[in-house]
Amino acid sequence: MVRVSATEQPIERGGDLTLPARPEPLRLIAAETAVVVIDMQNAYASPGGYVDLAGFDIGGAASVIGRIATVLETARGAGVQVIYLQNGWDADYAEAGGPGSPNWHKSNALKTMRARPELSGQLLARGGWDYELVDALTPQPGDISLHKTRYSAFFNSQLDSVLRARGIRNIVFVGIASNVCVESTLRDGFHLEYFGVMLEDATHHLGPDYVRDATVYNVEKFFGWVSTVADFCGSFGQRPKE
Repeated sequence: MVRVSATEQPIERGGDLTLPARPEPLRLIAAETAVVVIDMQNAYASPGGYVDLAGFDIGGAASVIGRIATVLETARGAGVQVIYLQNGWDADYAEAGGPGSPNWHKSNALKTMRARPELSGQLLARGGWDYELVDALTPQPGDISLHKTRYSAFFNSQLDSVLRARGIRNIVFVGIASNVCVESTLRDGFHLEYFGVMLEDATHHLGPDYVRDATVYNVEKFFGWVSTVADFCGSFGQRPKE
């Protein structure tokens, strides 16, 4: 069992708990843990959003939304910080980078707009419907919302400073896409000394099912831990809010 704590006497901060996980369970403190919600936007999870328009299967997104809502309700009740990340760019797409940026070439949203000019300015532009969070996951008082311009939520964002200012060492990841933005962020967090846990049934992948299996393998074997919604809620749901 791995014990994760940034304090000498965790009991003074409300005690700790055990989260069942693979490859081993984790001992966590709620006050030092955040649930980070990656890109649960219309773009990625709603019919007519960019991912749907780009030809990816979003059929599994609806069930993931419901499970994430359950995780967030449990986290708030336990005093765990909830942080939303939204991916996108300014209306002129200057933040997306031009042809000199790999992002310009690899972003499926940008490629879709170049292939379908009638969509220009609609996909992942801040202020638009595509950029907004899905209605079922509206932030609540006390939640934090942050903006990101690349796959990783740590790149050129405020995430690291927000976490460190609150003494948070442990990140529980939910969201879309497990094999792209979730995994990118968890990997970067590993190198920044964060303990990352992915809830495998509260994330949705883009592409064939084998990429999901590869992501789970990478997280479990190399970069973090893998757990489930039931185990998270079973552990943190037993703990009253401080």
